[in-house]
Amino acid sequence: MKISEVAKIVDLPISTIRYYEKMGIITDEYILREENNYRNYEVEIIHHLDVVKNCLAVGFSINDIKSMISKNGISKEEQTRIIKDKIADIEAAQKNLEDSKQSLYDLLELDITCEDGFGKYS
Repeated sequence: MKISEVAKIVDLPISTIRYYEKMGIITDEYILREENNYRNYEVEIIHHLDVVKNCLAVGFSINDIKSMISKNGISKEEQTRIIKDKIADIEAAQKNLEDSKQSLYDLLELDITCEDGFGKYS
């Protein structure tokens, strides 16, 4: 498959696919080079890129994904730990957002106004 076909199927810009190659997210096992040095991608690249997109969507960074790929397979225990760590990160972010929201509600309750100067009580 040509890069344009892959890009269309997985709904990614060609530049992103090239970036993933440069970063090592797309490994050589998915790429065949023609005599003219054009890339031809294996069909399996579609599933690989779908997994990458899903990992990014749930909060993994490119470096996280690169690290997992470079290990060339991880144990079920390590996979579970990585996912649980990501869940803990998300829960911490949710708590921070809830705390911030509560602080804003608290500000509303204080009835502070800026009409007579910043942070003055009415």
